[in-house]
Amino acid sequence: MMLSSVLQAIGLFVATNIDDIIVLSLFFARGAGQRGTTARILAGQYLGFAAILGAAVLVSLGAGAFLPPQVIPYFGLIPLFLGLWAAWQAWRGDNDDDDEAKVSGKNVTMWTVAAVTFANGGDNIGVYVPVFLSVGPAAVVAYCAVFLALVAVLVMLAKFVATRPSIAEILERWEHILFPIVLIGLGVVILVSGGAFGL
Repeated sequence: MMLSSVLQAIGLFVATNIDDIIVLSLFFARGAGQRGTTARILAGQYLGFAAILGAAVLVSLGAGAFLPPQVIPYFGLIPLFLGLWAAWQAWRGDNDDDDEAKVSGKNVTMWTVAAVTFANGGDNIGVYVPVFLSVGPAAVVAYCAVFLALVAVLVMLAKFVATRPSIAEILERWEHILFPIVLIGLGVVILVSGGAFGL
């Protein structure tokens, strides 16, 4: 029974988090050459994902008042605003050809990663809640433990992708354009798919 829960949890995690590899890879590209980037991204991903799990558990326990379903789509505003801010910074520093200047001001913070992770977790919450409702408390604990273990694997996989020479070169060259586009796109998709603002 426990092995079955673990295998189901692995499948569920992969299905709901595979898209995070792209976003995390861009975070690694953005923080390339800065000390502590991996630790900040890992901490931010854990913080954001713990908030997703916390919300899913609370909702499945009947505490929907803490996070009404109609509120979830509005979390799309977080990556949307972060993407617009990144686009503004890229546009403002567009004429700067100095490599050091390109790296400066691109420090990846734990809170940014956490905010984007949580905002991107609306679909996770939507999927996890019915699953948590259909299994016992022990299975919920097993799911959460497996999910939290796999967060580290996800971050390391994203780092691996971002540090492959050919991929890293593309990410380094286009990161200042890709990063805001991905975040803005993510925000718009979350808002539209959730029907925020009557969309």
